[in-house]
Amino acid sequence: MTYDMIVYNGLVVTVNPDFDILKSGMIFIHDGRIAGVEQYDPDTVLPGSRELIDAKGGLIMPGLVNTHTHIPMTLFRGLADDIALDVWLNEYIFPAEAKYINPESVFYSSLLACAEMLLSGTTTCCDGYFLEDEVAKSVDISGIRAVLGHGVIDFPAPGVPNPSDNVKTALAFVHKWQDVSPLITPSIFCHSPYTCSADTLKKAKNAARSRGLLFQIHAAETKNERDQFLYKNKMTSAASMNELGILDENTLLVHGVWFDEHDIDIVAKSGARISHNPESNMKLASGIAPVPDFLKAEIIVGLGTDGCASNNNLDLFQEMDFAAKLHKVNTLDPRTADAKTILKMATIEGAKAIGLGSITGSLEKGKQADIIILNTSSPHLFPMYNPVSHIVYSITGSDVRDVIVRGRTVVRNRKLLTINTDDLFDKIQVFADRICAESL
Repeated sequence: MTYDMIVYNGLVVTVNPDFDILKSGMIFIHDGRIAGVEQYDPDTVLPGSRELIDAKGGLIMPGLVNTHTHIPMTLFRGLADDIALDVWLNEYIFPAEAKYINPESVFYSSLLACAEMLLSGTTTCCDGYFLEDEVAKSVDISGIRAVLGHGVIDFPAPGVPNPSDNVKTALAFVHKWQDVSPLITPSIFCHSPYTCSADTLKKAKNAARSRGLLFQIHAAETKNERDQFLYKNKMTSAASMNELGILDENTLLVHGVWFDEHDIDIVAKSGARISHNPESNMKLASGIAPVPDFLKAEIIVGLGTDGCASNNNLDLFQEMDFAAKLHKVNTLDPRTADAKTILKMATIEGAKAIGLGSITGSLEKGKQADIIILNTSSPHLFPMYNPVSHIVYSITGSDVRDVIVRGRTVVRNRKLLTINTDDLFDKIQVFADRICAESL
């Protein structure tokens, strides 16, 4: 047969169940899917293919999976730093969103985020925000794979001036985008148990459950949040959500920094998944999520960056490095959060966490061809004894050379093929100039 694409002549880290690593491998792609992964011999004649991509001795691996983003918030990168979460939200972010978030700003800032993610090796993201229709349009243009949830919150928000319409608006987004693109999977995103009433949470979760959708929600991000919720409700947010029937295998709990042993037991028994966002948690001084305990309880944990306003980038390679080192120093045990575990969190476990484990996250026959090629010909990547160690501790997003999503090349030789970044920068600068003039 003639393949659509063959990627060859590179070290292949498959992240398949056996964690196979091919010193020199090749990947056959047909109809957007991986048709085979095999050893490559330079003396072997390659079968027919419409496109051949020579990795030139670089590293070939699955595209990364970012399990939590607010991609339009790229517009607020660096707007408010070195501030506690409650102050950051209430005095800076919420007012900025009310003033500057509109369909146009969301569209262009989302394009910027997609560009950043693709250029740094992320091929799948899970987003939750408002005016998500504009996010979906930008995602569709960029060629990234995305799970997109329209925000639900019990006070006026961008695009939802009347909170009583919050779930209705989220469902309208779902209906519009349900079957538009194989790269877009709609979901429902409730902001948190402290900004959504019990009735809203149940209504939103029931809407998601009846349609087989992922339900996303922030949970136990800070100590103050945990303490206030406990004081008002006489139980933790995890216990409350469990009592409301919200937790199941299609629930993604974001952060979980202040989950205690009882919370972890509840989450594990429910089958809910967790998105770990170490850099955002560090920057906002929210705390350190008990990820080793999550893993010990066999909870599926994916890695996320959170939004640019609290990170301040979307580089998942950097996130892997921080995640591994953070939990080692926190436990005083260098064996904690080993490189293989962290790489799986950024790939296959992340894909499982957002409901796409059968589609992406590893290089296996039948899966979608979401592949990245890393240029390893740089001083900071020599010598390379252990490729998995290199991926987690040495490689950065700027080492990504080529990016393929569903068998389509979207980045070639570090050039983004789907978005004109020069024009995009001009658009973003107009918004930034206005924010500087009026708010800084």
